[in-house]
Amino acid sequence: MDVLGTLHFATALTAMSAGAIVIALPKGRRAHRAAGWVYAIAMLLLNGTALLIYDLFGRFGPFHFAAILSLLTVVMGLLAARRRRPRPWVAHHAAWMSWSVVGLYAAAASEISTRYLDVDFWGAVLAATLVVIAIGALLIRRHLPGAMQPFLPRTSGSSA
Repeated sequence: MDVLGTLHFATALTAMSAGAIVIALPKGRRAHRAAGWVYAIAMLLLNGTALLIYDLFGRFGPFHFAAILSLLTVVMGLLAARRRRPRPWVAHHAAWMSWSVVGLYAAAASEISTRYLDVDFWGAVLAATLVVIAIGALLIRRHLPGAMQPFLPRTSGSSA
């Protein structure tokens, strides 16, 4: 493996580990922010290296588009936290970063399935990606609202 490939692999492992830690930690605390910065920096490096790798097609290909989409999710999540708008910014930050993690794990599942399963390349990529995205969507829908509840403005309701 060349230097670029090694850096890409190392940043992928770092981002996957930090992403799991961020998900597991209580939100908004110092440890969450520290792990989040490790995740974000690793993702920026990971996608930067992805845009420089041309071994598979010899030219700009579908995985480069995926890297750009991944960069977009990370940057939008960082901007929401940095700018702290629109309100409630924390919901935007959490949604963008959650989808960033789902994309990271989908890419990892695709990579593993194409390298270690004796199946059609594009079939493996599509199946692994769709399964991880479906699971990610279910988990985001089920858990993100509850995780965000303490950070959202309270709505005034009528008291009886």
